[in-house]
Amino acid sequence: MPTLHIESEESDIHSRVIMPVDPNNAHYIATKFLEDFRVVNKKNGNLAYSGKYKGVDVTIFPSGMGIASMGLYSHELFIDYDVDKIIRIGTCESYKEELKTNDILLVDSSYSLTSFDTESGKEDLEIINSSTELNGIITSTALLQELKLSVGRVHTTDAFYTEEESFSRYTDIGCLAVDMETYSLLYNAKKFMKKATSLLVVNDSLVNHEIIDTESREKKLDEMIVLALESIIKN
Repeated sequence: MPTLHIESEESDIHSRVIMPVDPNNAHYIATKFLEDFRVVNKKNGNLAYSGKYKGVDVTIFPSGMGIASMGLYSHELFIDYDVDKIIRIGTCESYKEELKTNDILLVDSSYSLTSFDTESGKEDLEIINSSTELNGIITSTALLQELKLSVGRVHTTDAFYTEEESFSRYTDIGCLAVDMETYSLLYNAKKFMKKATSLLVVNDSLVNHEIIDTESREKKLDEMIVLALESIIKN
């Protein structure tokens, strides 16, 4: 049954979901990597696709930008469409010199000062962990692909533009990078006893101000997409 924000029928959405931020990226993934794909959502311009990857049913559903949008869509996917696992794929900004542009970060936890947790679940949790099961599958899949992964905590922020002069308070509690979506995904997965994690390409560094070039970015995004697809079809 369609929800307030998703027009798909329950059978349109599969239990395995890859979530980029941008509908354009969802279109790119579906057309390049899926077989027999079809559009399963157009509501609010948030185009989503379902198809097969190596014969296994997979849905590519955009989260939209920010904690609130990811929280909304992942909530409805988990609850109304009985999605079992979600891998967010996207980009992040590095806080640490050793985490360089072009690196792929597998998130093991997310820190945030957002009010999302208190408003949606009456909890005050600054740190949420990723699914250890899903992360284990991704790690072993990356080894088979001879793909290097960094693993660690991401700071998920509500604000892209800030007046902060230093991000040391985030590195002091173990944050390697910053994004804008992971926390609410992991919170909803915890709340509804589902599996979720994030794979993030380091797009730029706040330490040395390097920015990934277009050619390298496309290559790394493709590597990350394949890693996410290969991992989510297992088990």
